[in-house]
Amino acid sequence: MKRLIERSRSVGEVLRWVTQNPGKVSASHYPIALHKLGQLLQQQPGPPVGAGDGRGPAGQVLEQPEFHVLCQAIVSGCAKFDNFSIVNCLYAAAALGLPGESPLVRVLEDESRSRLGRFNQKDVSMVFSSEANNKALEAIFSSQLFYENRQERFIRSMAEWLPRKAENLTPYTMALIAKYVARPRLREPRLLDTIANFLLKRGEQLDSKVIQKLVFPFSRMNYRPSNHGELFPKLEAILEQKAGSSPLATVNILMSMFQLSHFPQTVLHQVFSPGFITNVMSSPYALIVRRYLSLLDAAVELEFREYSGPRLDPRYRVLMFEHALTADEANRKYSYKGLVAEALRQLVGEECYRQDEVLPPGYCTDFLLWINRSGTVLPLSRVPAASRAPPAASPVAMSLRSSVLALTSDLQDFAPVVLSVNDKWHYCQNSDILVGSRAMRDRHLRLLGYFLVQLPYTELEKVSGIEEA
Repeated sequence: MKRLIERSRSVGEVLRWVTQNPGKVSASHYPIALHKLGQLLQQQPGPPVGAGDGRGPAGQVLEQPEFHVLCQAIVSGCAKFDNFSIVNCLYAAAALGLPGESPLVRVLEDESRSRLGRFNQKDVSMVFSSEANNKALEAIFSSQLFYENRQERFIRSMAEWLPRKAENLTPYTMALIAKYVARPRLREPRLLDTIANFLLKRGEQLDSKVIQKLVFPFSRMNYRPSNHGELFPKLEAILEQKAGSSPLATVNILMSMFQLSHFPQTVLHQVFSPGFITNVMSSPYALIVRRYLSLLDAAVELEFREYSGPRLDPRYRVLMFEHALTADEANRKYSYKGLVAEALRQLVGEECYRQDEVLPPGYCTDFLLWINRSGTVLPLSRVPAASRAPPAASPVAMSLRSSVLALTSDLQDFAPVVLSVNDKWHYCQNSDILVGSRAMRDRHLRLLGYFLVQLPYTELEKVSGIEEA
């Protein structure tokens, strides 16, 4: 039966073999039939497979009664299929362009979801070891199934095949892959370098919105790609040409580069120019751009002192964040912050620290304490009011440089300390490397004159009880 299906010369022939000989068809034959249908459809004129408008050969096949019989046979029997057949049917259905709401795709996804714990790397990687078109990959990476089950072994297997396929992928497909890679924070150099090489080769052809999606995984995983010496200057040149076409994307790309300690001077001249500022301030996303520009301006003040171009007008400065990050709030029940707070309360007393203090340029700290030269934690009543309440409440008048000078001049009497609870999601997965945004936050706090005491979750998870804490 396998040979008969593979040798079929028409869609009708494939459907006849499978639907008219049910007793001779096994689970492994169904993905072969779906794959063969996809190959034959690609050879016929008309809209591409998966066009979804019902015209041309693809739409005609999907409406044929024999095709519905084939789909129903898979739906009825997939619970008894082996893992390899399930995965291959799902992949073939995506390659064929079946919509996600179709009964066949829904049943296959449900069955796959129930078996994910039993899938091995071969089940997944063998699917991608064969030739795959952009439409199939787009369907797979857009699937809720893969976003709900971000498995390390899947990303590791993807690192094996993606470099070979990248040359033939569309920017949209690569952007989907970049989004998928960034979410679980798995710092896989081969994948990240593949995305970077794609950017280097195709960057001039891409708009800023696509570039920001491809750049984001680097800053997310705090990873400078191996070709950064070529890539970063190219990105600067592209941004010089396209900075005004999509201001929000431009600012996002700059933020990613800043997090990696790369500061493109010529682009900064543009984004801090009166024309760019006027443009973004009249746009629907004015507030978020103001937040990002304020943080970029602060980063220039702290890390790029040799810059001598225009800066953000003080009247536009706001705090990047006014409270804890959304991710931290969402993961509060998994955080060790509560344990540390209780231990700190018992150890030094509530009058000796502040919790969730927001410091300019808008970084939320877990705990803020003040110590004297002998290492004693001071009660808030003994700390000068100006230092005890940094100018977070009045961002318009915020001056980072004066803050640094004020803190430094007081070091002879006391010094501020930031106690940082670094939970699991603050790191790249299975790593001791902080994500890019967290790493930049720590650099800036140190440059502002704060002493950082890091409490990584790997140490806190070893603690047993409040006394040990």
